[in-house]
Amino acid sequence: MARRLPSQPPVLPGFSYVHVLGSGGFADVFLYEQNMPRRQVAVKVMLSEVVNDQVRQMFQAEANLMAQLSTHPSILTVYQASVSSDGRPYLVMELCSSSLSERYRRAPIPVPEVLQIAVKIGSAIETAHRAGVLHRDIKPSNILQTAYGHPVLSDFGIASTLGAQGHEPSVGLSIPWSAPEVLLDETPGSVASEVWSLAATVYSLLAGRSPFEVPGGANSSSDLMGRIARAKPQPIGRADVPARLEALLRRAMSRRPEQRHESALELVRELQLVESELGLPQTAAEIAMDDWALGTVGDQEDRTRLRPVSAAGGAVAGGRRRRRSAAAQGAARTEAAPRERSVGDSPFSRGSREATPAMRRIAWLLVAAAGLVTVLGVVAIVVIVRAVGAGVPVVSDIRAAVGGDGRVEFSWQDPGLAEGDRYEIAVTQDGVASTPALQSASRFVVDADPGETVCVTVRVNRSGSMGAASAEKCVDVNEG
Repeated sequence: MARRLPSQPPVLPGFSYVHVLGSGGFADVFLYEQNMPRRQVAVKVMLSEVVNDQVRQMFQAEANLMAQLSTHPSILTVYQASVSSDGRPYLVMELCSSSLSERYRRAPIPVPEVLQIAVKIGSAIETAHRAGVLHRDIKPSNILQTAYGHPVLSDFGIASTLGAQGHEPSVGLSIPWSAPEVLLDETPGSVASEVWSLAATVYSLLAGRSPFEVPGGANSSSDLMGRIARAKPQPIGRADVPARLEALLRRAMSRRPEQRHESALELVRELQLVESELGLPQTAAEIAMDDWALGTVGDQEDRTRLRPVSAAGGAVAGGRRRRRSAAAQGAARTEAAPRERSVGDSPFSRGSREATPAMRRIAWLLVAAAGLVTVLGVVAIVVIVRAVGAGVPVVSDIRAAVGGDGRVEFSWQDPGLAEGDRYEIAVTQDGVASTPALQSASRFVVDADPGETVCVTVRVNRSGSMGAASAEKCVDVNEG
């Protein structure tokens, strides 16, 4: 089907038309030059055939919403919104590049860059969710890049709002990145469906294609919808993509919403852990907090970073304490030197001639006592750490129920989780272990094929201390 021609660019006071940037199902985007302050901007103008009084009211609400959300550094900035003289609503936006949507299909994007984009866009999505807003059209082409290479999420809400009013559904334009329940009209959108779309978008940036697209195969809308409903994405096919990253993306694209990450932020945190495992600095999760003004900028940035839970983490912390102690001792020595020079008659000064053997014995006794206190302190710390680790609750009596469609649901009683505790769930299917999942719910669902054996082990993570693993629970999925 031939693409339609762009609409006529409107005459906008204070702006000079330059050329067309692109066309969509409900709007055209034009390049204008703003006269004051002088800068180039992108102007999104709605098509006259979809505009009516109700749409104008919805557009105004969406424009106000976009203005609030665009304060986020990873959401496209909106400068102003109005209605042109011919009655078409328009948005004046920051001019950004759409090159990312073309680049990922031409050549592989480095894994560190994809992780950075994923954390930043995931932070934008989490921020929108906390404001009660669903994007409903998360996909690579809606991730733009500023002049400085910063990724920003664009096109919030307008197309989905129009679709809800009986116009062409926006989901039809984005099948490869739409969750199964959205494609089947089970929901117009949810946090879980947006987690799915975010994961599908990250997958696409890594694989150079959408998750359910078969290279050289049949990839019509019906083909894609059938594969999405089965929730068996193609392998990414890159040796430099960590198995943990691919596993967490598969989990986020699970067929059933309850199997996915509970929020965009939870997915972001796991992406940050992958960065750490690769030896990369963690990308900060840019999420506004109500108490943002209560701490310093450094404090707030630190609070957006998730540290990997491992034994090495304790060693790093201990190293920092030792470095601070050494620095403090050095400062003490620096301060002590002038005192020794100024109080030359002190019996303990380095140049004193009055120090007696008795005084020297007292000094050695004091040093020995200090050493003993230090040793006892270390022993106490070890005892405390062991006590904390020993106090982590243990999961027992895992139950399993197998559905006719191969769905295996594991569940267990809460062993006494405290605030912040998480379950770490290790799954093995036919001898192949997947990356452990972290969650707070006491149930976990696995999609298995007939003939597979599925085994699950659960343990509790409490502030970096891991509890003992539960007994492994295995289930055979019957044929037919």
